[in-house]
Amino acid sequence: MAPRRGLPSARALRSVSRVEPTVQPLTVLQPQEVLFAEGARELPVLSACEHYAGAERFLRKALELQQQLGGTFDVTVDCEDGARAGAEREQIELAVALLHDPLNRHDRLGVRIHGFHDAVWRQDVDLLLAGAARRVAYLTLPKVTCAAQVETMAAHIRSGCARYAEGRILPLHVLIETQGALREVWQIAALPAVEVLDFGLMDFVSDHQGAIPEAAMRSPDQFEHRLVARAKAEVAAAALAHGVVPAHNVTLALKDSAQTRADAARAQREFGFQRMWSIYPTQIEAILAGMAPDFSRLPRALALLARAQDAGWGPVAFEGQLQDRGTYREAWRLVRQARARALPLGAEAERRFFGA
Repeated sequence: MAPRRGLPSARALRSVSRVEPTVQPLTVLQPQEVLFAEGARELPVLSACEHYAGAERFLRKALELQQQLGGTFDVTVDCEDGARAGAEREQIELAVALLHDPLNRHDRLGVRIHGFHDAVWRQDVDLLLAGAARRVAYLTLPKVTCAAQVETMAAHIRSGCARYAEGRILPLHVLIETQGALREVWQIAALPAVEVLDFGLMDFVSDHQGAIPEAAMRSPDQFEHRLVARAKAEVAAAALAHGVVPAHNVTLALKDSAQTRADAARAQREFGFQRMWSIYPTQIEAILAGMAPDFSRLPRALALLARAQDAGWGPVAFEGQLQDRGTYREAWRLVRQARARALPLGAEAERRFFGA
């Protein structure tokens, strides 16, 4: 049977796994020890898809699908827009219950709380951390208009984690969906606990009070309107410069998988987004496919890293071309992405690069 398109063949992977070092340096350094400058934040390898839901039955279906797909996408409990007015406490209690539910076997369940200007956000944080500080994967902070608001919220979250989770640093995902947040996006991306910058297209368009047409909430205008394209580029640039993952907005065509896949691919190819929101189950696999790396390059990446490691991570000639740490970093990210998707790397690669 021929290998799936984009995936390396089993024979190719076996050939890489048999690669043995020819000249080993006295101290064998692993990629993460040498490929990034001191103090630099290495870009996390997260799922390319984050699925949002607010109703319990949809959340449970999403967690069941997450199990079926091997944990290849994240699920977020929406306690902001997904909470009924007056039922904010009940929505947080639902999130806590799901975090402890056996369905959360992959521990990739996050929570979106209320925004800074809604006083209930502190209650959200307090109840959530008191009930599940060690299980929540991340918190999403919406509707911020400046970096100072993120810092205030982050300080309260740190305090809760110190009390309930022995000082755990809880990853924060910050929604950039206002003009004010966009103006300070570089300061927001630099904050220590920030892991993801999410671009919120619909609120961003509405924040312009008619200056951006409603058509810019959908393709192709969402990629071509000057103000929207500028905002997406700025969010992605700020995120990537600080080792933070940029996440793209949803596709409004809920049942059009082809459009969702095309949006995901364009967001990644033209703007550098590494992740995208889903709000309908059929969008999940479309996003994963649209943002999937070309894993047919995995055997080459493993072989290049093995050669580089044998040379102490200095420049090498490989396949007739000069290679250095710039190309090593690209190969290393592909390897990490493959491992995150449970693709086989081979015993030699596991030993060399992960000490397994």
